[in-house]
Amino acid sequence: MDSSSGRPLDYATISVFLASNKRPVNGNTTDSLGRFVVKDLKNGSFKVVIEYIGYKSYTINNLLISEQNLAVNLKTIFLVKKAGLLKAVTVNGPGKIIENKIDKIVFNTENDLTSQGGVATDILKKVPQVSVDVDGNVELGGSSSIRFLIDGKPSSIFGNNITDVLESIPASQIKSIEVVTNPGAKYDAQGLGGIINIILKKNTAEGVNGNLSLTGSTRQENGSFNFNARKNNFGVNAYVSGGLRLNANTPNTYDRVSKNSSNGTTDVLQQDGSSRFNRHGIETGIGFDWTYRQKNNFSASLNYNSLGHTGNGLINQTQVTSDDATGNIIEDIAAINNTGSSFMFHNVDASLDYKRTFNKEDRELEVSVTSSSGHNFARANNDQNLLPADSLIYGTNSYNPGTENETEINIDYTEPLSKNLILGSGGKISFNDINSNSDVLSFQPAVKTYFFDSSLSGNVEYHQKVYAAYCELSFPVGRLFDVKIGGRYERTNISTFYSDALQQPGSSGYNTFVPSLFLMKKLNDDENLKFSYSKRIERPDYRDLNPFINTSDPKNITTGNIFLTPEIGNRYEIGYNKDLGKNGSFSITIFYRTSNHDIQDYIIYYPSLKIGDSTYTNVAVSTRENIGLERNVGLSLFTNVNLTSKLNVRTNVFAFYRHTINLIDSGYNSNSFNYRLNMNVSYRFTPDFAGEFFGNFNSARNEAQGRYPSFINYSVALRKQIWQKKGSIALTAVNPFNEYINRQTSLFGPGFTVSNLQRIPYRSIGINFTWKFGNLQFKKPKVDESINLNPPSE
Repeated sequence: MDSSSGRPLDYATISVFLASNKRPVNGNTTDSLGRFVVKDLKNGSFKVVIEYIGYKSYTINNLLISEQNLAVNLKTIFLVKKAGLLKAVTVNGPGKIIENKIDKIVFNTENDLTSQGGVATDILKKVPQVSVDVDGNVELGGSSSIRFLIDGKPSSIFGNNITDVLESIPASQIKSIEVVTNPGAKYDAQGLGGIINIILKKNTAEGVNGNLSLTGSTRQENGSFNFNARKNNFGVNAYVSGGLRLNANTPNTYDRVSKNSSNGTTDVLQQDGSSRFNRHGIETGIGFDWTYRQKNNFSASLNYNSLGHTGNGLINQTQVTSDDATGNIIEDIAAINNTGSSFMFHNVDASLDYKRTFNKEDRELEVSVTSSSGHNFARANNDQNLLPADSLIYGTNSYNPGTENETEINIDYTEPLSKNLILGSGGKISFNDINSNSDVLSFQPAVKTYFFDSSLSGNVEYHQKVYAAYCELSFPVGRLFDVKIGGRYERTNISTFYSDALQQPGSSGYNTFVPSLFLMKKLNDDENLKFSYSKRIERPDYRDLNPFINTSDPKNITTGNIFLTPEIGNRYEIGYNKDLGKNGSFSITIFYRTSNHDIQDYIIYYPSLKIGDSTYTNVAVSTRENIGLERNVGLSLFTNVNLTSKLNVRTNVFAFYRHTINLIDSGYNSNSFNYRLNMNVSYRFTPDFAGEFFGNFNSARNEAQGRYPSFINYSVALRKQIWQKKGSIALTAVNPFNEYINRQTSLFGPGFTVSNLQRIPYRSIGINFTWKFGNLQFKKPKVDESINLNPPSE
């Protein structure tokens, strides 16, 4: 604690030395409440040194640990500030980019050069077990079912287009990304792949400080500004950030061959065109934290987010129908499609947290309330003109406004039942209410005007309530290993109404019990072995369930499936971690994951489909289906090696074998071997000038109905620090020698095959400017020197 204010000191350093040794044998840092625990010390006499920037170090000598004295409580330690006012404090140190903890992986972004000037997606590409495709879609451990959080909190912003969200958060705004592949009982059961928690920058140092970052490039522009102020036990922080992905042209060709067994014909549909697309987003927020009488901590935040995208395209289309028996062409139709779309979303997130600690070590109470309210609006249109007469034969205009409100109330309590037995328990209530309307106007060729189409229009009401309770125990099994075992029970109640559904699913509910187990064996001070197991669930959301039929492309229709059931997954993981000290680190993880009632995109081909009063011919309908059973087995290998004091190399290999049993269309099972390789090389030419290269390769992958191609991306960066390292200028280049990434997709199913080539613009060259301002102030405290701040422990 600070001796004058009583404020907890987080990130104070504790070093433990053998009495006869000058090198520490173990140590730790304090948490946000100033607490620390140093474990795994052998019997002997020790010296403990506590250090914190701007404070006098404090030393405890002759600390004895023996069979009769295995646990020592140092009680409260008060640190005294050094005399005088320091104008500025500069902390230099490489820091760990990757931290492999007992239950999660932490990627610290500030020392990663090629991420600067980018967005959250660019950072995720470098995190072990995370894969990102060329469209920005994210997978964790081979699964796209991920629970995304910001600063540990849910947000309705993630309930819409995840790619829009990740593309709108500048990398300069992110402090770290936490990845939890096997969440424990304390975490929500939602998300088969696990949890990705994005931690935004915030500084808890005394005084006023902040940072500014601006990026301009040929593909995207972004910026962020952070402000922090703290006086004693009260601090505030505020930020604003935003990003813009500039308009870029995306060429696209689509070929589908389909068989109509009822009349013995073959249809060949060809679409060739291009589209222009841009994204934009802005985030801003303010928060505070206050420590009252040392043991009570209050914090709150209020954030506003706005994001969206717009696009338009021109597609040349031909459809040729031929007789299978004679080969004669029955019909040859040429048309041109003008398409447009836009999406806007804005929301407000608010949270209030209270944390209470007690005199008894490890006893802790946390209460939090989080609320998120969002509004969205989507628009789409398609006008199809017959060639060569250029007459309008088909057209739709759709408008889709909606709202989403999410509230969570959470309570967690930790109680040490004995010296080595800790009980964690708690509960959560969450409410999710969604309303969405669809108004569609369809062109009527007979009267050459647009009319409201009741068969395509409708509204959705979706209400979900989840009641959860959990309990977990942490304890050692002698000196063999440490154990954390827990269980979580969740009750889900869902009430829905779909105005355009022929059959209403009505209200439903189900119970889910989610067990988890963690074992860790510390082999020595710098290596450990871990085993973990957890059960997970993926509840289909309203976008998966919504039966709204999107006919903006009349040959490729999309709709939801109100009969989807939750997906249930089990994941087993074994990991080995080795800390090489100044030389780096090494880790390997082997996992096995099953997914029952596996939910995937699914295409069904119809020679003829009647919707309302309209009949659509040669149409593929994309929906979501419970495919069947999916099994994955694989490994993740990560190395971080400091070859010299200036040269660092990081590599990550993630590979898995996937077997999908298709219960919908027998004979369409799939097997594939998927892998991802990346390498990051950084070199520090001088203390204030560094360069970095990052390369990534994603293999092709097979899904239930097709094959998605491999791709390569790479980036280089140079950074020069200026103004006594308070500022920096970085030059970055992404795929500088290739303007496009070509994505060739092959899909197939009963009665059809599809070949699709997209040329996705990816090259980007840009510049980033970053400036850190403010001082860390340490004023001479008014302390009565006659008071013994650290009396001997009783």
